[in-house]
Amino acid sequence: MADYDPLPAARNGHRYRIGVVCLGNICRSPIADTVLRDKIERAGLADLVEIDSAGTGDWHIGHPMDRRAAAVLATSGYDGSRHRAQQLTPRWYSDHDLLLAMDASNLRGVQALAPDPETAAERTRMFREFDPWATEDDREVPDPYYDNGDGFALVLAMIERTADELTHQLQEHLRPE
Repeated sequence: MADYDPLPAARNGHRYRIGVVCLGNICRSPIADTVLRDKIERAGLADLVEIDSAGTGDWHIGHPMDRRAAAVLATSGYDGSRHRAQQLTPRWYSDHDLLLAMDASNLRGVQALAPDPETAAERTRMFREFDPWATEDDREVPDPYYDNGDGFALVLAMIERTADELTHQLQEHLRPE
């Protein structure tokens, strides 16, 4: 875990908004969006937390998620059919409390859109900063797009355990006992 509070404070008067970001918003971030949304709902936090996703690139705007991503989600009982790709814009900083990047390149893209370096440092994280299995040298969710093997299943497993921990931290952060 990081030396700072991994969950920045929510802006007053709204639900805690989390954006998950990858490159094209058709593989990793929609998987994370779908899984995290499901776990938030099951934890009874849907009234307090809102999840969505975007890509740093514009190639797939309006498209559904990659068929392999949708298939791995469906096989595990998740429904990603409503997803349509969108692109990250500077406005995401005013609309979200926390932006989670899938890899270091995505993190640089997210931070480049921040209104200032302080906001970037305060409100952006690597998604796997919440993964109990992650190490300092292994914080990226690999891109399965060009993988012909079981890359999507591996990404789903990584995202599920990270989403479990993030959901637990959100429960503690938003509903302290």
